[in-house]
Amino acid sequence: MKTWIPWIGRIISAAPVYICLSSARWKLTHNPWYVGEWQRIGWPLGEISGIALVQIACVTLYVIPQTALLGTVLLTGYLGGAIATYVRMGEPAPVLVPLTTCLLAWLGIYLRDARLRALLPFRRRLTA
Repeated sequence: MKTWIPWIGRIISAAPVYICLSSARWKLTHNPWYVGEWQRIGWPLGEISGIALVQIACVTLYVIPQTALLGTVLLTGYLGGAIATYVRMGEPAPVLVPLTTCLLAWLGIYLRDARLRALLPFRRRLTA
């Protein structure tokens, strides 16, 4: 096995961790821009801290090797909710941030975990 593959996965995994923790920080500190965006999309302001804690819990599970797959699934659900919110509003451009974050999380865990690569292998071209 190539030992550099998990390291590439760890590096890629840093991006969704950074994005999600930045978002959680903005929620917990009630960043004025973020609060305005939160209210614009129609979420009650009283829910912002609780959602940030859910986000931190998902990221925590994602970075622990034993629970990384569960964390990835939970992050997918969380980010899917963000995507659904923007789709409901008819705004396609903001969907790219949670979608890209989710894809990077899956790519990161795929490269970090040999068991997942064995479970979901890329098809190789058959030679004649």
